[in-house]
Amino acid sequence: MNQEIRLKDQTANPAPLGLLGFGMTTVLLNIHNAGLFPINAMILAMGIFYGGLAQVIAGIMEWKKNNTFGTTAFTSYGLFWLSFVGLSVMPEIGWAGTSSSIAMACYLFMWGLFTLGLFIGTLRISKALQVVFASLTALFWLLALGNFTQSASTLVFAGYVGIFCGFSAIYTGLAQVLNEIYGRDIFPIGTVK
Repeated sequence: MNQEIRLKDQTANPAPLGLLGFGMTTVLLNIHNAGLFPINAMILAMGIFYGGLAQVIAGIMEWKKNNTFGTTAFTSYGLFWLSFVGLSVMPEIGWAGTSSSIAMACYLFMWGLFTLGLFIGTLRISKALQVVFASLTALFWLLALGNFTQSASTLVFAGYVGIFCGFSAIYTGLAQVLNEIYGRDIFPIGTVK
């Protein structure tokens, strides 16, 4: 007489929110990295609110769905954006000194190493996420190299890789929304079976 009761999860998929928050903020920051405009309040505000808080919220929502990958990725990258804004703003308000290029290279290298680990996880999820995480790993390591060598051309190249990465995340997030709405693959993401 031991009956198992299963509840159907009827909550929304939080991944598009996280992907779009990450993607849009990444594109904007990397337009700066590509040399098209200086760092400014628009990038910092996106980093706090859409890249930062929206991804943390998406990560918490993924936790409720028992998705360890989504929880780890979205919460971590949301906190990356908040730490990035902190690195930019704290010296301006006198809370800390400016980080050296070597310190920034270490910071970016570690994020690249973390992202490489998550990339391995995407090999079991979808081709679209593989593109996002592979290009993000390359982005972090190019930015680390550019900071380490103080090479402006490497940082500009990294900016273009970042623009690609951000747009790949935007595509993946919008594809999930539109595919769900239409009940079929309008925009393929290459789900791994």
